[in-house]
Amino acid sequence: MAKLTDKIAVVTGGGSGIGLASAKLFAQEGAQVVIVGRTKAALEQAAVDIGNNAVAIVADVSDLDALDALYAEVGKRFGRIDVIFANAGVNNLAPFGTVTPQDFDNQFNVNVRGLFFTVQKALPLLSNGASVILNASIAHKKGSPMHSVYGATKAATRSFARSWTTDLKDRNIRVNSLSPGLVETPIFGKLGVPLEAITQALPTLLAAMPMGRVGRVEEAATVALFLASDDSSFVTGIDLPVDGGLAQV
Repeated sequence: MAKLTDKIAVVTGGGSGIGLASAKLFAQEGAQVVIVGRTKAALEQAAVDIGNNAVAIVADVSDLDALDALYAEVGKRFGRIDVIFANAGVNNLAPFGTVTPQDFDNQFNVNVRGLFFTVQKALPLLSNGASVILNASIAHKKGSPMHSVYGATKAATRSFARSWTTDLKDRNIRVNSLSPGLVETPIFGKLGVPLEAITQALPTLLAAMPMGRVGRVEEAATVALFLASDDSSFVTGIDLPVDGGLAQV
């Protein structure tokens, strides 16, 4: 039997990368999936790729009015949410000394403020026993160059998973975070770092990784499915790394 039969799932940042791969897998496993993103064309194409079980709604998670409109539409169409994957995020890599207020605000507005209200504003629609998944990063575990702001946003994400687990325990809502490491997603091309620099850094990173390779978005999606489904019915408050061992050894 499919793992998410008749479930209603919302995936932010669902137009590409881990969000899209997860939305596809959720739909294959029987869920009706609402994918959320900022770029209409990419989102509509993603919905076509997923198939009949997908609905695309354009919204910027850092815009609280847009979140209100999103959940009004989800409520009208489906009446509830059983799974929410708060996956939307940005990463503006920069050395500590060159971080601008705009860089700082952009990352915190999307990765922290946007994620916080993505979940808070969904509470009236979340079914008892729902699963909330937060996309964190191994950046909250490691002190990596140029990651000071991004790592801090992901440390907040990890903290939210712990706190919300206790806040929502009376409704049996499980909250967990998923922490990707080096996973091949479109964000690789949006880091504000020359491609040559990323290419030069990869061999050192891969040498430190027991599995010695970049991960695939599908590998992260299967972990999201585990956290979304009853396979993880006794799992809450955890952070589950998907990093090939990079931050573990």
